[in-house]
Amino acid sequence: MSKGPNTRLADLFALTGWSKGELARLVNRRGAAMGQQQLSTDTSRVRRWIEQGEVPRDPVPRVLAAVFTERLGRVVTTEDLGLTRHRTPGAGGASPDEPGGPWEPDRTAAVLTEFTGMDLMLNRRGLVGASAALTAGAVIADNLYDWLSGHDVAYAAGRPGPRKVITQGGGRPALDVYEPGPVGPDEVAALENAVDIFRAWDASRGGGLQRKAVVGQLNEVGGLLTHDLHPAVRTRLWTVAANLAVLAGWMSHDVGLEPTAQRYFVIAAQAAKEAGDRPRAGEAISRAARQMIHLGRADDALELVQLAQASGGEQALPRTRAMLHTVEAWAQAAMGRSEAVRRVLGEAEELFVREADGPAPSWMQLFNEAELHGMEALVYRTLAEHDPGAARLAEQHARLALELRERTGMERSTLFDRITLASVYWISGEPDEAQVQAKLALALIGQTSSTRTWDRLREMYRLSGRYQGEAGVAELRAQIEGAMPRRRRPV
Repeated sequence: MSKGPNTRLADLFALTGWSKGELARLVNRRGAAMGQQQLSTDTSRVRRWIEQGEVPRDPVPRVLAAVFTERLGRVVTTEDLGLTRHRTPGAGGASPDEPGGPWEPDRTAAVLTEFTGMDLMLNRRGLVGASAALTAGAVIADNLYDWLSGHDVAYAAGRPGPRKVITQGGGRPALDVYEPGPVGPDEVAALENAVDIFRAWDASRGGGLQRKAVVGQLNEVGGLLTHDLHPAVRTRLWTVAANLAVLAGWMSHDVGLEPTAQRYFVIAAQAAKEAGDRPRAGEAISRAARQMIHLGRADDALELVQLAQASGGEQALPRTRAMLHTVEAWAQAAMGRSEAVRRVLGEAEELFVREADGPAPSWMQLFNEAELHGMEALVYRTLAEHDPGAARLAEQHARLALELRERTGMERSTLFDRITLASVYWISGEPDEAQVQAKLALALIGQTSSTRTWDRLREMYRLSGRYQGEAGVAELRAQIEGAMPRRRRPV
């Protein structure tokens, strides 16, 4: 029975420039390469997929996803193509299309494995990331509210009524999954140690050099999660998956793969929910909020960080809540709301020094006193463009952060603080001090692989433009221009 046109498939098909016959031949050819010699797709079948909404049987959706991913140069999943089969209500659980209906664990694992598999395929072939839509923060917040937080949290946050959950690709992963060997506590501990190593590298150098390794490790964990495991091992693996997905998202954001980063943040939140760790899910969504602020979408960021705060609830430790408050304050600063910024940062400082029961989770270890001051400096520097009186507070916090970061190996965070401090001095009319900090930043920046860092340097460069007539400023701007890479689409 016809379901009507498949608009998702039609839209992506139009971008490829293929004819229906060409797509049919490509499916048969790629299927054969994947070991599916029996495929016999023809033009009429392609027409039924597009015009009548017919969903072909496995493995055709997976083959199509691989074909479109290669053609468009960005990750395309079976859900993106509108080719997923959803369970009907009453068939062992709520339908994912029903408001409030959660993903089932095996489906979350399949989505994770499919998406990472396609991402790895792009890495192997050296394709560039084509343009793709970045979902508004409000849409993510609306779709995840009931699923992630529960009706009680949604009500407490002033969001009444059910909300439709995001639905994404199910079915088997796009790449082959082999049968794993025994997976027990020792193997999970090794994976947890790998996460710590990746996290330390990202904090030091940026995500460009290790992103592929993190995505590959996440793909392996997703494959493990598709098999029967001891419940305790499965829970720990979901936590590993959440941590790796956050890192994959942050590293993708760091190199300018914004839609890919956003998808990883949502996958991370879902993996954390499977692990029963609401605070971890909230922190993952707060990363998406920080991404939105960086991209100039502070209103969307505020929606997301409010979701992150609500999802963690009372389970979140005071330091975790302090971190979320700094992200909220950054969004408020971008909108020029001085009173809100000062109130929220004051609450963050109070929460940070509050004693907690038990140690902080591994993913919060990097949010130390230096990072608190670094975030406060960034917030006040952002506010200073609307309220010049915030510049002195930004300077104080930036210098405290730099002092605390000495001998920590946090080169990239130190670099961010230098850029923040230079920007503050440009804003406050102190070009001599600004030049000193800008030159210190330039001395460090060649050691990173972070597009996000270059974006912040460009913002600092913009602020220096008003002082081009001052001694040394024109020369400094020429040095910055020479150091900055040409704008290009990231691979």
